[in-house]
Amino acid sequence: MGWMNTQVDAVTTTDLTKRFGDRTAVRAVNLRVPTGTAFGYLGANGAGKTTLIRMLLGLVPASSGSMRLLGHPVPQQRAEALARVGAMVEEPRFHDHLSGRENLQVVAAARGAAAAERIDHCLDQVGLSARGRDRVKTYSLGMRQRLGIARCLLGDPDLLILDEPMNGLDPAGIAEFRLFVHDFIDQGRTVVLSSHLLDEIEKTCTCAAIVDHGEVVVQGLIDDLRKDGEPRLRVDVDRPELARRLLHESSDVKAIHESGRPGELELTITDTKVVSELIRTLLEGGCAVQRFEPTRATLEERFLKVTGRLGDKE
Repeated sequence: MGWMNTQVDAVTTTDLTKRFGDRTAVRAVNLRVPTGTAFGYLGANGAGKTTLIRMLLGLVPASSGSMRLLGHPVPQQRAEALARVGAMVEEPRFHDHLSGRENLQVVAAARGAAAAERIDHCLDQVGLSARGRDRVKTYSLGMRQRLGIARCLLGDPDLLILDEPMNGLDPAGIAEFRLFVHDFIDQGRTVVLSSHLLDEIEKTCTCAAIVDHGEVVVQGLIDDLRKDGEPRLRVDVDRPELARRLLHESSDVKAIHESGRPGELELTITDTKVVSELIRTLLEGGCAVQRFEPTRATLEERFLKVTGRLGDKE
């Protein structure tokens, strides 16, 4: 896609593969993450997301293939690459008997004076300023996630790699995290988010790759991924069961879904050009159409389609 050709890549992998005995966890992944983007690495649990992140960070060796972070080959120049990378893999661990601030001080001591001077700013960035002096054992899972991100920020990274960072966050925390990501990329930096939360990735990221059984099946701008999804039509009718029977006979309707609202159906259709014909079918069949509107394809629909999890007409 065109988005890959006009920007410098923060992350590049070429045929990256990881095998554990007879099992292939990551299979020939060719990933390109443009600098200055929020990039979602999407897949169900067990799809190989964490394994790929561990390889990028040099925590586990690749079976074959190559990778680069910020232009540096890994693992050959791992130290140079990670000097400008902040990463959180799986649930972050801390010294529970220490406060959040003290945990950051322990890490900053190994990084030098510049990191120590950033502690207050990092706590503020993740919304933990008011709780920074409380012991971590009193923190919720969401607060631990925030502290984990703050720890990543101590080195003033150009690239953040976060594994399921929205786990445990309440809706307000997710909204704050989204604002943090947008501010981070506005500075010309890059974030890679591994997640199975499609709706939140759609709201947070500009680009995404969808991974299934260790393979990247599609990647690109989220707007482009949505465009590739099949068109949908939402209709409000007075007789939904009759409408279902009438529409089920149409070759222009690929799937019929319940929207959760009385009398409302959501249709996956072959083309937006068939809308008027479908409305005519309903009216001539004795169904009153009270409202209809074409709807935008979602990233979730695209995910379900390319991973083979989208069913036919119910």
